[in-house]
Amino acid sequence: MEIQRTFSGTAWETKAGYCRALRVGSQIYVSGTAPITEEGSVYAPGDAYAQTQFCIAKIQKALQSLGADLPNVVRIRLFVTDINRTEDYIKATQEAFGEHPPTNTLVGINALVDPQMLVEIEADAICLE
Repeated sequence: MEIQRTFSGTAWETKAGYCRALRVGSQIYVSGTAPITEEGSVYAPGDAYAQTQFCIAKIQKALQSLGADLPNVVRIRLFVTDINRTEDYIKATQEAFGEHPPTNTLVGINALVDPQMLVEIEADAICLE
């Protein structure tokens, strides 16, 4: 069985030695996706809603490059540094997944690799075709 990999082009993928997502058969696994632009800066510092939207868009692009899309996502895990902004994270995920909500875990953590980052998201998807 072939393993397909995709990269988003951020420096962290090269520096830390990982791919953005990979597909094995019908399963897709998306690495922890943070609000880091291709230029290496943090997107929308201090804005939990915008950072969550950005991460989901980055996940969607990775999924599409592997033949899937957001409705194929079966599980997301959000790691957040400010649990008091839960409504912002929820609003962004509800808007993105709409009628196809995945299972979801939201975990409050002390920090991410950059103090301006408020969220990092992992995702798993299944392609039935």
